Amino acid sequence: MTLDLPVAEAAQKPVTKTLPDAQTVTSVKHWTDRLFSFRVSRPASLRFRSGEFVMIGLLGDNGKPLLRAYSIASPNWDEELEFYSIKVPDGPLTSKLQHIQPGDEIILRPKPVGTLVLDALLPGKRLWFLATGTGLAPFASLMRDPETYERYEQVIMMHTCRTAEELTYGRELVENLRHDPLLGELYGEDFANRLLYYPTTTREETPLMGRITDNMTSGKVFQDLNLPPMSPETDRAMICGSLAFNIDVKEVLEGFGLNEGANSDPKEFVVEKAFVGDGI
Repeated sequence: MTLDLPVAEAAQKPVTKTLPDAQTVTSVKHWTDRLFSFRVSRPASLRFRSGEFVMIGLLGDNGKPLLRAYSIASPNWDEELEFYSIKVPDGPLTSKLQHIQPGDEIILRPKPVGTLVLDALLPGKRLWFLATGTGLAPFASLMRDPETYERYEQVIMMHTCRTAEELTYGRELVENLRHDPLLGELYGEDFANRLLYYPTTTREETPLMGRITDNMTSGKVFQDLNLPPMSPETDRAMICGSLAFNIDVKEVLEGFGLNEGANSDPKEFVVEKAFVGDGI
């Protein structure tokens, strides 16, 4: 997910023409007129847990770094770093970032942090990823990490967007993972049944409709996937979306008896505390 956090005061110092903490863009793909993904070189010293985020950005018009927090969408074993972003026409950063091309440089502060990590959850049977929009990004990392499947028998990716087109990035990722030869070799021919995908739309009419909260409280998602209702004994969850979405889903999970955890106090679910507005 794209996350908007205050930039450290030290980052406000004027810089030279050479970008600080520069990394090179290796590829860019525009999924819709509002969404794009890109990959950059990975600093040799960067170590991160799948699900964490880092500060990235460009130089602003004043010559100072303009940074925002972006979830790393690639898994921790990848030789490059992938990011998934919205485009905001008047956004201070994304109005520029959406025009990057392979060979360009971006700023990347190699200090990963975040709450959407496996160590922040207690052991369980099923792991639910609950996201809207670019909130899918940290789960794109976790779904590609073999450790996720070492810890959980099933992983369920619930993703809601306005239109079917906005679901394309996540849909292609899940479809490719289900047929990934390495994961198939590690976990057997039935691996595809361990990664369940539940994409819904809220504006365009599609086979699956509705908000994540509604589909959970009504029991529809459990019926559609042939799963029992969530239980604190078996189910764990991670939430990533807007502030309002996070609050609403948190209430639903608490209604099922799940408790919020953290890196220092693992429980049944975690929420990404940082969030983004519309003006990035």
